[in-house]
This record gives sequence, C-alpha cells and structure tokens, in this order.
Amino acid sequence: MKRRSFIKAGMRTMAMTAMASVLPLPSHASGVRRYAITAAPAVQHLGPADRPATSLWLYDGISPGPMIAAQRGEELEIEFLNKLDVPTTMHWHGIRNLNEMDGVPDLTQAAIEPGESFTYRFPLRDAGTFWYHAHNKGWEQLARGLYGPLVVHDGDAAAGTRDITLVADDWRLDDTYQLHEDSFESLMDWSHQGRLGNWLTVNGATDPEIAVASGPVRLRLINAANARTLAFRLGTGAPMRIVALDGAPCIPFDADSIRIASAQRVDIIADFGRGVTLLEEISTGDAISAARLVGAPDDAASSPAPAAQTGDTTPWYVRPDIAGARVIDIHMQGGAMGNLESAMFEGEMLPLRQLAQEHSKLWAFNGAIGGYDHMLADLALGEVAVLRVRNDTRWEHAMHLHGHHFWVTSREFGEAGRDVLRDTYLMAPGETADLVFVADNPGLWLFHCHMMEHHAAGMGGVISIS
Repeated sequence: MKRRSFIKAGMRTMAMTAMASVLPLPSHASGVRRYAITAAPAVQHLGPADRPATSLWLYDGISPGPMIAAQRGEELEIEFLNKLDVPTTMHWHGIRNLNEMDGVPDLTQAAIEPGESFTYRFPLRDAGTFWYHAHNKGWEQLARGLYGPLVVHDGDAAAGTRDITLVADDWRLDDTYQLHEDSFESLMDWSHQGRLGNWLTVNGATDPEIAVASGPVRLRLINAANARTLAFRLGTGAPMRIVALDGAPCIPFDADSIRIASAQRVDIIADFGRGVTLLEEISTGDAISAARLVGAPDDAASSPAPAAQTGDTTPWYVRPDIAGARVIDIHMQGGAMGNLESAMFEGEMLPLRQLAQEHSKLWAFNGAIGGYDHMLADLALGEVAVLRVRNDTRWEHAMHLHGHHFWVTSREFGEAGRDVLRDTYLMAPGETADLVFVADNPGLWLFHCHMMEHHAAGMGGVISIS
C-alpha cells in the first residue's frame, strides 16, 4: 500500500443511506438538548466487508461518532464517559463556546481520566456545520477515530435527503487493515505535511452509496483527517455552489472543485438527478470515487428545499473596522527544508536538531516552541484584533482559532482573494494573512495549526481575553 496515495477498495460498501445517530436524552428543562456519549475501544470495517475489521477508538462504537443535531438558541448538554485506557477530552470545533467547555486539557479543563466522566454544557449561538473531536494527544486520538459531526439547524430545519452530512477521513492502514501504529510520532511526518493516510472513507465506509433527493441538495463536507487537505468534485463536472464555510454563511459562489483542509467544513448546494453521481476525491491528482450519491424521487413534503435556496446567507457578523485594531504578529517557522536554526523551549535556546531529537519539537511561533504556556497576546474584551500570520515555511498550515470566527481575505479559492468568515484558514507556503476578529469571548483560547502533528511539534499558542 502506497502511503501517499489512496487505495481504492475492490468492493464498495453498499446501502449506507444515513449517518449513524443517537437519540437525545429526555430534556428536563426547556431549550436543553441532552446526549450521552462514551469513548471506548471498538472495531469497524473501514475496508471491504470480507477483509479484517480495524481496531479503533470510537465514540459510541461507530465511525464517525454519532450525529449530534440541535437547534440554534438551545443549550447542548453532553454526558461524556471515558472508557479508554488513556486520558482524553472533547473539543467542540467551531462553536463560539464557553471557555471552560472548550475541551483543551491543561488549558481550559483537566483531562478526563480513564473511567471518569464529565458533563459539557454550553449555548448554541450559531446555526451551521461543526464537529467534535478528542483534544488530548490529538495526533493519535483523531487518527484512531475519535471525532463526529455536530450540526446546528436554524428553526425547524432538519436533516433529510436534501441535507446530507459527509465526514471524510484518510487512514493509514497496513496490509491487514489495522492502523499503522509504528508510524505514530514519526518525525518524518511531524516535520513534513503531517500524518497522511492511504485509505479514504466517507461516513466511516469505503465508497458508500448515499441516498439524496432529486434536485437541489445541501452537502455538508467535513474533513476529519489528521493532516491531508482533501479535494472534491462531482463526477458529472457540474458546478458546486458554496454557501457556507466552517459553519458560517458566505456570499454564495460557484466552484468546479473544492479543497478542504484538516478541520475545515464546506457546505455546498448541488443539483442531482435520479441516477448515480460520483463524489470524487482528487487531492493526489488521480480521481477516485469517495461516495456514490444516488438520486431518488423528490418528496417535497419530507424534503424541503435546502435553506440556502430560500433563506438568508448573510455572515454572522460584518467584518470589523481595523482602524486602531490590535495587531498581533505571528511568525511561523520550522519543519523540513525550513529556515529555523534554533528556538526557545522551556526557557532555553536550543538548536533545531536537539529540539527534534530530544523533544520532538520542530515548529515555532516568533522564535519560540509553541505550547499552552506560550502567550501570544492579552486582549481586552470587545477589542478588535488582527492576527498577522506569516507562513515562513515550505508547508501549508490549517490555522485554527478556538472560540471565535475571523475574517480573512482568502486565497484558497484563487489569487483574487475572497473575504470570508472562517475558524480554520489554509495558509500557503510564504503567505502572510490577516485574521481579523472581535475579542468578544473571554477566556484562554488556543491558536494552532490543525495539521495535528504540527501542533504537537510546537505550532501553537494562547490568546487571553479578559
């Protein structure tokens, strides 16, 4: 199996018509949506059914974890139980959350030890496509399967054959269909693009068939891969209308294909007929079938038109005026073929070779190895801030800010630039970008690369808002 290219299975998984979900627990108070979720070892067939099942760590025994669905304005309450043999936490990616509920161990909460439980409870301020995932040793725990989708609807809208969530992942499997555990903590991966897999799944299956309604359908695409930037197109060559990025509505625009970095989400509207439309993955240059979207007759009563066809696509808040804004310079260095010779680590300036060999640290912000004690800025509540990020490396980086969305003039869709609201921005090598946001959420918030190996190897820091 070639590590840097996907391998298409000889037999696709059939009849996967909907993502697994759990019913919410009874609500004891108005406006509270309750779930119970357990993390534990489990097995799942990632490849063909006649091949060995893969040993994983999963939420509620399924990959991806159960669909959490709620409505804007509700409170979400999750009773979480850790049945793993290692500590873990849950992070609610893209949610403008309460700081103590953000799920970052040693920063916003203590890690949840084996056998222990923790109750997360927080308000849902925004409707959109989000996801949840482990945030303790994320480079390993995500690679073992600890993630799932979270969709917040507006009003009475609900999932159906016109609203489909697709969670994509690349897994690194050996020839027995088990995770390639010997390559965890590989400095080759940590110093390059990150842990790239060789097996593609959508909603936990290989090339699944998924029922969609004929006509316009909203596809919510989530990239749960550790590091790979996935790229998708429709096999028909039909254009995709992009209506939301990282959960936030955007001014709609059309694209023939879309790149989605690790942790990013893209909502698209596309028209389907009654036959089979391939969703193709093209990041390696070779198109492979990621999923087969099977058009069924339209049932207007049970499948209303997607909200973006009839509703508001106004972003959550306008781009703030940056006159007088606090500018926070972040100089990113490190990695293979980079220009970082030494960096500050635990109060001592160390050469890169020693940092790599003795500490597995390879990336730096402003000349210092990042971590939860690396303070990037201390902002006042309500202050307008600009993260002026310079990617002075040879690699792409998916930069994620916890607890906030930011405005950015994105080069992800072409050189002209497009102003969009995101929580994770894919930066090209050599690019400098301004991430503009209002510091309206108090607490200690992590800013890091979501190529999980880059974060583990030093690419992260903390912004304090008080």
